[in-house]
Formats: sequence, structure tokens, C-alpha cells
Amino acid sequence: MVRIHDAPDTATLDSSSTSGATQQDETLGPAAFDLHLPDLPSEQEQQGSAGPSDAFVSADREDGFDTVNQKPEMKLVVISNRVAPFDPNKPQTGGLAAGLEPVVERSGAVWMGSSENRGDGSEQPLPLVKAGAGDVAKLDLPEADYSGYYTGFSNSTLWPALHSLPKRMSSSKADYDSYRKINEFMARAAFDLRDRDAFWVHDYHLLPLGADLHRLGIEKPTGFFLHTPWPTPDMIKRVPNHHELMKSMLEYDLLGFQTNRDLNNFLACLRTYFGLKSKDGVVTSERGQTRLQKFPIGIDPKQFAEYLAAELSLAEQEKISLLLQNFEGAKFAIGVDRLDYTKGIDKRVEGFNQLLAGEPGSISLLQIAPSSRADVDEYRKYKEDVENAINHVNAEHGTDEWRPIHYTNDSFSQSALARLYRAAHVGVVTPLRDGMNLVAKEYVAAQDPKDPGVLVLSKFAGAAEDFNGDEALLVDPNHPQEIADAISKAANMPLEERVKRWRSMMDKIESYTIHDWSADYLRELDKGSITVPADQFHHLGLGWTNEAQMPLYQSYAAGLSAYNEIDPADDALKEAAYGEVKSAFEALAVPLKHTQDRLWDLPAATASRDGHRGQALGARED
Repeated sequence: MVRIHDAPDTATLDSSSTSGATQQDETLGPAAFDLHLPDLPSEQEQQGSAGPSDAFVSADREDGFDTVNQKPEMKLVVISNRVAPFDPNKPQTGGLAAGLEPVVERSGAVWMGSSENRGDGSEQPLPLVKAGAGDVAKLDLPEADYSGYYTGFSNSTLWPALHSLPKRMSSSKADYDSYRKINEFMARAAFDLRDRDAFWVHDYHLLPLGADLHRLGIEKPTGFFLHTPWPTPDMIKRVPNHHELMKSMLEYDLLGFQTNRDLNNFLACLRTYFGLKSKDGVVTSERGQTRLQKFPIGIDPKQFAEYLAAELSLAEQEKISLLLQNFEGAKFAIGVDRLDYTKGIDKRVEGFNQLLAGEPGSISLLQIAPSSRADVDEYRKYKEDVENAINHVNAEHGTDEWRPIHYTNDSFSQSALARLYRAAHVGVVTPLRDGMNLVAKEYVAAQDPKDPGVLVLSKFAGAAEDFNGDEALLVDPNHPQEIADAISKAANMPLEERVKRWRSMMDKIESYTIHDWSADYLRELDKGSITVPADQFHHLGLGWTNEAQMPLYQSYAAGLSAYNEIDPADDALKEAAYGEVKSAFEALAVPLKHTQDRLWDLPAATASRDGHRGQALGARED
């Protein structure tokens, strides 16, 4: 694509709006030609049913030009590696699925991701299946590249790097090639949805997808949200092709991060490897402008209250009852994590071991850890390490009547988890690194307001940026003794303090829910979705346009430059040139009627050859 911004500089002229806007600066506007374009249908007429809320209205901006409001409803495309089950009786597949499921169900979005099947790489029509008001499209990703993309580059290179665990990393050129090919495959599939309003891409599997969408000619707003942490510059440089990946991320209009720490780390990487700096949350690169913001993902506390009240299946009722029988009359802590080395389960078990050494029989631990990525060697080894550590603690501190740690790889529905969270006296969330960790918020939301439990939380989880030390008990997850001390303190905390801490956390959860998160993100993304009627396109040097329109702009720019070079005293020549410029503008205005505009820096004002700005066409003395 070519930017209008990069077209030849032209002399700037006075501008005023046909709709009566006040004079802005000396950049050409349609009123400079007394041009009202009466022969062009209005946006509302073209849309037919559009009402007053769809009309284009100008909004004041500090930088001295008008923008145009968008339609209130956005036809959204959500893209991620996998999609949610859309079944309340099935376990969620992680924070991403929990976060996006309600967005799709309520908004009418199309959610595209991988299926459980593999294909031959041939491109098929998107298989849309209804999910509430939205649709889900599951793709059979190519078998030849899937392992290198998923097991290889995504989860053996990027995942450990993003969590600052270099010793867990492995990579190969073939893995990266497969990663790129799968992203390109998904971009081609998304091309079928090119008529929708915006694309929202999620997580580390799809870092370059926005660039691939642009290469195919999709010029709708594209946003990316990273659910994991982002590491420091010295860590990201260990990732092969990190420079290329970060450059491709700047193809997105909006980059979202969970925490200030992740956002600041990314900005530090841009400074280190590209010499780029942000101004007011905007980074300007050779591609253009990318906005970067923090959007801390939340939960739906009302929905979680409904989970507590929902009926369980008979099988799950029995499973929950059997588990809770192990803790009757005794205190217990709960940990709920995928069996992933970033979750710090092994350190947690060691902390529990140290706690029981000093306070024998004081508290039990229920550790729920569904298996994850069992086809990755690092994960198989970690599973063995965790299970060996648990067996050691149970052998060391258990008795015939009492087992310190109850461990299961079973998955549970949200309703079942809600009951277990409420029954537990302590919630233990101690990942080595985490983007947010919604288990922490779910545990808080499930508590009895009159007798709440206490949250022990890793200071390196994103949730720790929301919950301070006066609310959760923050610990370094690499130090088992800190975990032990915090669990002991939580288990023995007076009721008044427990209620105070819980209430403060719950207020935050209720004040910024998953719906606020998605609405804030999409509102910000929609700022890049501006269609500009020709009679309001005040700044022709602003934004993207289709490559095919560039000759039209260049013709207009050339005519304008020629007009400005004519001696103002030569009325006949000036009049002829004026007609040529007006015709060029009219030709340019027609395709601009539905051109996607993106906010960029205004092009530098160019003086005419005699050192003065050109005379405004609309101010001719005729």
C-alpha cells in the first residue's frame, strides 16, 4: 500500500467546510472550490436505513482538524488460535476463551480460530456456526505446518520467552517458517470477512497476522491484544526473527496489553531495536501510527454469581462432593492452573512443604491442574516434576487419615469451580509470570461476603497490578518460604481483616468487568474506522488510500502545484488552472466517498516558491 502522506508535497491552501465548520489551517478543503458535490448521494442515502446516529458529525480535536464519528454498531471479526466451547457445562480453555466468549455471544462478532482437525492447506469457505448473536468459524489448519507453528515456535519459543524463561526455549528455522505459513493461511481465510468493520486479533500465536491481512489488501482497522506478559529487550532478543515480528506488530492500528509493565517493556523494545518513541500513547513508524494502551482484562461478577447458583450435573455434583469430603471440618487452600511450568506449581508445592514442616497438619491444598500441551517435552517433564513433589509432601507429612495435598488433572465447569473457590479458605495464585490470571479474580468473586477467604497472589501476575498488598497477600513465586508464610497468614487472618481486603478487591472487580474491557478496547479500535464523505474530507494529505487511487491524488497534487506557481495577476491562466484542479479534486472525491481513513500526522506545510503560502482558491477575488 501507498500512503497519501507520502505523495509529493503540495502548497497548502485555505480550508473551510461546506457544513459551516470554522476555518482550520491552510490545507486544501472542498469548499476551496465552492464544491458541494450535489450529484453525489449522501452516506445516509447510500446506507438506506441509516438513522440520525449514523450521520457524520464533526468532533473537536486539539490538533486542529475535524474527524468523523462512526456507526455505533461494529461488525467485528475476532481471530485467535482457538475458540471457546460456548457451553457453560464445559471447562474454559483459558483466560482468552473466558474473556472473548461473552463478547462474541453479545456483539454478533465472527470468531475465527483453529478446529481440532488438520487439513491439507486447501482453502475452503468459512464454516460459520451460530453462537448467541455471533458466529464461530473453525479452520482445519494445515497438517504440514501445524506442529512447527503450535508446538514449535508458538509454545517452545515464544511462550517461554514472553514469560522470561530462556532455559525453557528451543527453536528452529523450520518452526518459524511454519509459524509464518499458518498466519498467512489464517489471513487468507479471514479475507472472506473483509467487508466487516474491524479485525481484533489475539495472542502470541498470531503476532504477524495484521501485516498479512494488510498484504492481502484488507485495510479495515486491525487491533491486537496480548494475553501474556511482554518481556524486557534483553529477553525478546533471544527470539529468532524478533525484529521482524515486532515490526509486523506495528502494522496493527491498536496494540493492547494487560499491564503497565508489559506496555512499558514493549516500548523499551521499540526504543532499543527501532529507535522509536511514543508520544501520548502513539508510536509513529514507517508504516504509520500505532496506538498502544493498557486494557486489564476482567471477569463478569454477575455471571459468576449465577455460576454459584446454577445446578450441576449429577456426575459433577458427585465429583465435587467427594472432593469436599476430604476437607470437612478442616481448612484448605485451592490452586487452579493449567499444568504449565509458568504457573509455579512446583514452587507452590515446595512452599506448602515448608509450611507443614513448621505447622504440621494445619491446612490442606487442593491443586487442580488440567494437563496442557502434553505433546511438548517440556510439559511432560514438568508434569512428572510436579507429581513427584506432591508425592514427596504427602509421604513426608501425611497420615493414614489425612493427606496434605489432593491433586487432580480433571477439568471442571465454571459452576463447579465457583463452589470449590467458595469453600476454600485460601486461594493460591502464584505463577512465575502471567498476563493477568483470571483465577485470582474468580476466586475473589466466589467468596461469601460475610466470611470470605484470602487471596495469596504472585507479584508477577498481572492481577497484582489491580490488587495491592492491602488486598491480596503478594509474594515472590520463586521463594517457597514467602508462599508458606503467606498461606499461614491467610489461614489465620481475623474475619474483620478478611472482609476488608475482600471488599476492596470486589469493588475493583465490579467496577471494571469483562464487558468494560471489551467495550474500551473496541471503542479505541473504532477510532481508526472512519469513512469520510468527500465534502468533509478536509485534509487530503491525511490517511491511507487504496493504491489505485494514488494516480488520482498525484494528478490533483500536480494540478494544485501548477496553480500555485501561476502569477496571481494572470487571471486567464489562473482561471484555467483552477478548472483543472477542480476537475482533479472531483475525480479524487468520488473514490474517497468510502475510503478507509486512518489518523496520521499531517504532512508538513509547503510554502510556495515566493516564500508565501499559496492563495486560497475559495478566497479568489472574482
